[in-house]
Amino acid sequence: MEAPTGYFDVALNDEMIAQSQRARDPSSSTSSEIPPLCEPAPLQRPRKSKFMEVNVDGDSGGYSENLAALLHDPSPDTRSNTRSRSSTSSTTQTESDSDSVKASATPIFSLHPRLYSLTLLMLIAFPLLFDTQWLGIPGTSVIGASAGVIRSSDSTEGDGTVKLRQKRADTDTDVCNRWAGQSACVNGTIYLYGGHSTQGPGQKENTWTNDFLTVDLSKNWEISAPSVKGLPQPSGPPAVANGYLWHSYDSLYLYGGIVSDSPPAFPDPYSLWEYQIKAGKWVEHSNPRTSAGNNSEPGNQPVMQAGEGAGISIPELGRGYYFAGHYDRYTTPGWSIQTNRTYLKALLEFTFPGHSNDGVEDLAGGETAGSDGVWRNVTKGGIQDTARFPNRADGSLVYVPGYGEQGMLLSIGGGTEFSFSQMNVIDVYDIATSTWYRQATDGEYPKLRVNPCAVAASAPDGSSTNIYVYGGQNLIPYGQQTQYDEMWILSVPSFKWLKVDTTGQSTPPARVGASCSIWDGQIVVIGGYTGPDLSCDNGFYVFSATDLKWQNNFNALSGGNTQNQQVSQQKDLTGLSGSYGYEVPGAVQSVIGGNSKGGATITAPVLVATQGPLATGKPITYTVTDSNGAVVTQTGTVTTSSGNGKGKGGPNIAAIVAGVVAGFFAVLAAYLGFCAWVYRRQLALYKNHVAMSQRAAAGAPNEKSSFLPSSTEGSSARNGKGSINDQSSGIGGGSSRLTGTNSNGHDSNAPPLPTGIWPPVGGNSTANSSNEDLMMGQEPSFVGVLLNPRRSLRVINRD
Repeated sequence: MEAPTGYFDVALNDEMIAQSQRARDPSSSTSSEIPPLCEPAPLQRPRKSKFMEVNVDGDSGGYSENLAALLHDPSPDTRSNTRSRSSTSSTTQTESDSDSVKASATPIFSLHPRLYSLTLLMLIAFPLLFDTQWLGIPGTSVIGASAGVIRSSDSTEGDGTVKLRQKRADTDTDVCNRWAGQSACVNGTIYLYGGHSTQGPGQKENTWTNDFLTVDLSKNWEISAPSVKGLPQPSGPPAVANGYLWHSYDSLYLYGGIVSDSPPAFPDPYSLWEYQIKAGKWVEHSNPRTSAGNNSEPGNQPVMQAGEGAGISIPELGRGYYFAGHYDRYTTPGWSIQTNRTYLKALLEFTFPGHSNDGVEDLAGGETAGSDGVWRNVTKGGIQDTARFPNRADGSLVYVPGYGEQGMLLSIGGGTEFSFSQMNVIDVYDIATSTWYRQATDGEYPKLRVNPCAVAASAPDGSSTNIYVYGGQNLIPYGQQTQYDEMWILSVPSFKWLKVDTTGQSTPPARVGASCSIWDGQIVVIGGYTGPDLSCDNGFYVFSATDLKWQNNFNALSGGNTQNQQVSQQKDLTGLSGSYGYEVPGAVQSVIGGNSKGGATITAPVLVATQGPLATGKPITYTVTDSNGAVVTQTGTVTTSSGNGKGKGGPNIAAIVAGVVAGFFAVLAAYLGFCAWVYRRQLALYKNHVAMSQRAAAGAPNEKSSFLPSSTEGSSARNGKGSINDQSSGIGGGSSRLTGTNSNGHDSNAPPLPTGIWPPVGGNSTANSSNEDLMMGQEPSFVGVLLNPRRSLRVINRD
């Protein structure tokens, strides 16, 4: 390979050599023989080459050019020609021109292979030692699982973390619109990263940002002038939208999101970016890999970046979750544009550093996660791997404490280009068992929607957790998306929906992709896409979760702890953050019972859960007292009903079926009771007739009975004991024999039995009853009454 021209001027041309020879020996000619390369040069004071002079004198420009030429490695022909010419000049030079001749002095060439070897050795050895204890400089290594690009913008701190130089300006807080960002609320401060923003109406390109700002919730502010501060835009984390910002109590963790599609950008291999709040610096955790665990995929799989999923942070447990979403060319490196977007239904779990997790094999036995955290990809939890558990994106995820050992997650909304997730049936994830279940809701429910925002607030006594769902949009039909401005409440554990009445209020414009946080019992809404009709939007709104009203300012409350829990829950780590000062609204009380402090009388799903944490668990309840120590609330009893139902104010099929069944059994019970009454009356009447006949026979031997038929046949005696033998029907021509104890088998005192139907004897009503009405002389049965109650009723009515 030919050496680049101009890197080294180490060979003299033939004319310069000839002039040197004539200066020393005028008789010599240019055709004189050149000394061999092995002939030693005259002894003289060594002179440094151009490269060596530059190296010493510090000419940085020449140094770079000459070093590049050395590493370029000239071709063998060029090197041979250079050596030949240099030797000739060394043997013919004079004292006066020694400076020019010695520009190609031997030290250049003797140094060349040494420098080449040394440089090559450094290029090989230095990266190998970069992430080792010998250099003591932690960073991105080119070996093993931590391989990645070493960013020139990084500087290394003494504690071994990589701090990004904040080279860009502070985030501009004065924008036209902002939506689809990643947010987290930590200790009274909302952190908002990335997403879209526009500087004016009509902007459709270059909307992706890595803006980083905070909203202060420790002070009062008006929605027209929120307490917002722009932080430096970091140069490391990517500009993404629709990801999630997990948070512990001292760090933020950026996961997922999609990169710009206008102009198109290409995602890098995924790295988890951590923002250490106290230090104010970003740290990259490159090449994360999963661990095996309960209901999960096998371990040691690369963590892929998903977008438009639903996220939630649970700092109480030290975990973050990202549910569903999708992969495409704007989330995944190397994704072909011909490959369709892939929707997901996996639940990605991240255990924060320093926390334990029994569901992960690597953390078994109480082990805690290291500085990179631990990942688990749950895909086989309960109904999760069945067809009735749909793939989806753009939903919301909410945490509810209690019921299971570690609480549960609720998935609300979401869908794909073709279908939506149901809003009248909620997917419920039991954290402790890593299992998904389904729970039906009751009452009118929201229309199908994607990208709503949702927060949860706990009643002071914990008897109910009320989930507030705001905004969202309908994607169908394509190109005619409809944004919503509604606020809905799903009360847990009753799972009853309630639409908030905001009539007459200053309701913000309908929006989708807003960020919602709750603090001091107030919901702070930031940003959101409002459609093409609205030019610019202020983007900051506040809703009172207690009064169910939009308000013009945020009112910071005093007295809460760092987690902003209810006073009654501050001794329990699992109490929901952001609920300080929250009271159960009157509209919710009218649905679930109780009062503003709690005391819900419906403490289980209205449509009974058959399995899972809602079937076996219960809410975590607390005693609420007033200032004088009196107990304010007392948890009520469970009130449930059976069946399956559909909301939205339509007919409740389960209730109808239950009502019909209950009505049937009520009618049956009434009928049986009536028949029992008729049977008792008819039986008493029958016994009365039998007694009268027996008395008549005993007192008047020749008196015919009005009830018993007669028989001319005799009867045989049995052991001297009297009995009635019904060998056949008395009316049908057979006989009924009344046996006596005399010697010939006939009781002389017994009257002859009647042989026909006799006229009534005496004047009472009993004597007027016909033999047919009295069941032909047979004792009445209850079954007979059931089968023919009308006949029996006629008998007792004629009595």
